[in-house]
Formats: sequence, C-alpha cells, structure tokens
Amino acid sequence: MPPSENKPQRQNTTGSAGGSEVGQEVWSDAELLAFFEESLPAAKMAKLENACRHDQALRQRLARVRGREDAGLHTVGAIWRRNRLSCPPRGELGQYLLRVLPAEYAEYIRFHLEIVGCRICQASVRDLELQREAASTELQQRQSRFFESSAGYLSKRQS
Repeated sequence: MPPSENKPQRQNTTGSAGGSEVGQEVWSDAELLAFFEESLPAAKMAKLENACRHDQALRQRLARVRGREDAGLHTVGAIWRRNRLSCPPRGELGQYLLRVLPAEYAEYIRFHLEIVGCRICQASVRDLELQREAASTELQQRQSRFFESSAGYLSKRQS
C-alpha cells in the first residue's frame, strides 16, 4: 500500500477540481467509514450523503475507502469503532440515567453521547428512557387498581 494511503485523506465535496474554494467541506477516511457504518451524527450523515450526490470524485473515494476496508486493510481506529470499544455497556447507560455513576464516569458518558454523538448509545439511552416511562406508568396503574380494590375494605374497617 502506498504511504499516502496510511494517512487520513481529506476530500472536497463541492465538485471543483482545485479544492481551494473557501467554505467547502472536507471528509477524512474515518468519517467516510463512519458514514458506511451509520455511526456519524445524523446531521453529518445527511451532509455527506448530499455531498455524494453532487461529487463524483467523492463517490469514487468512498468506493476506494470501502474497498480497502473490505479487503482486510484495517487500522486500529477502524477496529476500535467496529467493536464499539468506547461505548459504555447498556447497564452503565441505565446507571447514567439514574444518576448513580461516579461524576467522572458520568461526564465521560455525557461526552460520548453529546459531543461524540454516538448514535448507537443515543438510541440505547432513548430506549431505556422509554422503558422507564412505561414501567412508571404501569406502576401507577397497578397502585391505582390496588387502592381502588381495597378502598371499600378500609372505609368499613374505620366505622
């Protein structure tokens, strides 16, 4: 493999050949791989997808990057992302929502969710929140039924 392919490459997405226009978006190989893995934040995914529609060179570069990945030319970063080594386990995401984690680890999870924008962990947190809301509603309904079924007994006993 040529030495230049080991380094992260940047690509303009304006369709211009020169790449010197002010304000154009550039994409690293890591971002292109994250696009394939659907692990970029949603806004960035949409921006890259739109850029691909208008830039043949970017589409060709995407194909090359994907080809290298499929051929087994892996980097430490690619292995790290593929195996989600920076993602906390689901149980720890639940503890984060309950606010029972040590402050430093809770701050790491907040960074992972909000700054890194891990879509997989964000989806897991949303799912945990929905489960908690459903359990809370179910508990309230069960308590209400229990109270209603025993209300008659309480009033007779007090007389």
